[in-house]
Amino acid sequence: MLIDFFSAVGDVLSSESTYINGALFAALLAFAATGEWVAEKSGTLNISVEAMLLSGAFAGALGYHFTDSVAVAIVFGAIGGLLISIVQAEMSHRLTADQFVVGLTLNILVFGLAGFLDREIDPQAAFASKLEIPLLVDIPLFGEALFGEPWPFYILYGLVPFSWWLVFRTRWGLELRAAGENPQSADVSGIDVNRRRRQSIYYAGLTSGLGGAFFLFARLAAFDDSIIGGRGFIAIAAVIFGGWTLWGTMGGCILFAGALSFQLSLQGLGYELNAELLQGLPFLVTIGAMAIFARRVRPPAALAQPFIRGLK
Repeated sequence: MLIDFFSAVGDVLSSESTYINGALFAALLAFAATGEWVAEKSGTLNISVEAMLLSGAFAGALGYHFTDSVAVAIVFGAIGGLLISIVQAEMSHRLTADQFVVGLTLNILVFGLAGFLDREIDPQAAFASKLEIPLLVDIPLFGEALFGEPWPFYILYGLVPFSWWLVFRTRWGLELRAAGENPQSADVSGIDVNRRRRQSIYYAGLTSGLGGAFFLFARLAAFDDSIIGGRGFIAIAAVIFGGWTLWGTMGGCILFAGALSFQLSLQGLGYELNAELLQGLPFLVTIGAMAIFARRVRPPAALAQPFIRGLK
């Protein structure tokens, strides 16, 4: 039994499809986690990532259905995620509604609404064309996974460093971090704390909407209300796993995506293991990683704490 297990692991690790699938899953998580990282640096815990990803995927399908253009559909996806983020931000940081309740409500609402509209409209989609980078795409195992993907994948190569620059090299980013660490002092300094928090959620909505649309056109080319399947919560876990650092967050995305890809590759190679255990594997890895690392990292001091001017 043990020999069979190691044989299966060896087959999975030597299969190029493992790395291709892993890169696609990692990209989906990274689109969402990058924006969530920005939001959490401002002190807001954005539970509605799942809704933003799903809204982005559905809006992308609508965009392609009406225009037959993947590029336009990707923009539609970003707008779809942004619309959800506006609701989350305005209710959480203008009306001071509980951000957890708002996020969970949006997740449920968007799931039901997307399923209903999908049955009514039945939007069509297609695979985005692949963009292969010469020479690099020929690297064994990793080449196609990193340099032979559908073209929206490469947006991520600019988005991640841009997000780091935005948070650590701009005045806006400095004010954002101040809002997450000490909102009372930031307020005294003239920073509109809740505005910065709302803006960070808008950014998370844009990146998550992009991620949902990317996954639609890179992975399935057909919308289904289960397309995201809880991966928005895994993206949130990646931020915590990464200790609220961007590069640590990307490491979390790669780890959790590896578990997702491992599950698919085992099934694709014909290994007959417990189906329920395989489906739960990515979430088991996520919980295990969180249990090990969550207590060893320090979150932004005011994370998930609502800011009401004049209250301490």
